[in-house]
Formats: sequence, structure tokens, C-alpha cells
Amino acid sequence: MNRKTLALKVIELLKQEYPVTDCTLTYDEAWKLLVSVRLAAQCTDARVNEITPVLFAAYPGIRELSDADVDDIERIVRPCGLGKSKARDISLCMKALRDNFCGRVPDNMEDLLSLPGVGRKSANLIMGDIYKKPAIVCDTHCIRLTNRIGLVHDTKDPKKVEMELWKIIPPEESNDFCHRLVDHGRAVCQARTAPDCAHCVLRDICERNI
Repeated sequence: MNRKTLALKVIELLKQEYPVTDCTLTYDEAWKLLVSVRLAAQCTDARVNEITPVLFAAYPGIRELSDADVDDIERIVRPCGLGKSKARDISLCMKALRDNFCGRVPDNMEDLLSLPGVGRKSANLIMGDIYKKPAIVCDTHCIRLTNRIGLVHDTKDPKKVEMELWKIIPPEESNDFCHRLVDHGRAVCQARTAPDCAHCVLRDICERNI
């Protein structure tokens, strides 16, 4: 089958397997998701969800976090790894929200990408989960699984994978499709162990398994 037909079949099967899906980062405001996704780089969502309550208790708003000493932010976020660079980016990002966007997280790709520490993955997550716009979040699960399934071929570059997926994924399915890839990558098609192909809902259509 062609890639577009394959994509529709993958979406259908993943919907059946994971009918309820969502971001696994804990947040109740857009700026908190922006902070959490920066902390999640090379760190598990579970660890981030342990650290952010402490951070947000100390700095409960954009203004408070933008005024915080970067060293104090780093002391809190250090368990997430890359503490110095993450603390710096969070501080600069909150200052940009305060000074350039009246304390509101932007709802478009151009403005989101202007924020320090925000790349396409983070911007797409905000677009999809906060503003319910079409979004393709190319995280490690997305890149690994779409190559394995055969939706993209031999490319690990996140932007290239995103652009290829836009050609075959219906916009209205895009955000939940990416969340379901995360669900599937954690539950069945894992990176650190051998994929459990025998129990994979995609086993009959996955390019790697055919």
C-alpha cells in the first residue's frame, strides 16, 4: 500500500488500541507546559512531573519565574539533567513572554520559535495541546516508529520527518496520532528492549515486520 493509505491504517489501529491519549506532562497553564517540555529534553516525563511542582510552588507565575535568579532555578531543575542550559532557557523564555507577549504563550509557530529554548517539537506540542491546532510533534518515539513502520524512510532529522508526515497524516488526526505513537513506543515498540512484535497491533502492516 502507498504511504497515505498506510498512514490511515496506522491511525485506525492505534485509535483502537489507545482510544484515550494525551500528553503525559502534568500542567494546568500553557506556560507550565512550555517549561515542562524544555525540562523533558533527555529526561523522562515522570521525572519532570516530580520536579515541576517544586519549581512552580517556588515561582507560581511567569513574572515570578522571569525574575528568579538563574542559579536558583538550576538548583531545582538539576535532577532533570542539563540543569544550567535548561535553567538559562527557562529564564530567558519567561522574560520573553513577559516583555514581548504580555505574559501570554503565543498561538503560532513563528512567535513560538522566537522564544529561547523552543524548537519545533515544543512549538508543535503547544499548538496541538494548548490551542488544539494541527500539530506533529517529532520526538524520539515519532521518529523511531514512523521509520520502522514505513511512513518515512531513512531519515532521523526531526524537521524532515515532520514535513514528510504532513503529506500523509490528516491535520485533524495529527496531534493525537503523535501521542499514540508515544503510547505505543512505551508499551510495545520500545527502544531499549526488543520490540514486542507478537503483540503489536501494527504487526501485519509494519514495514519492518513484513
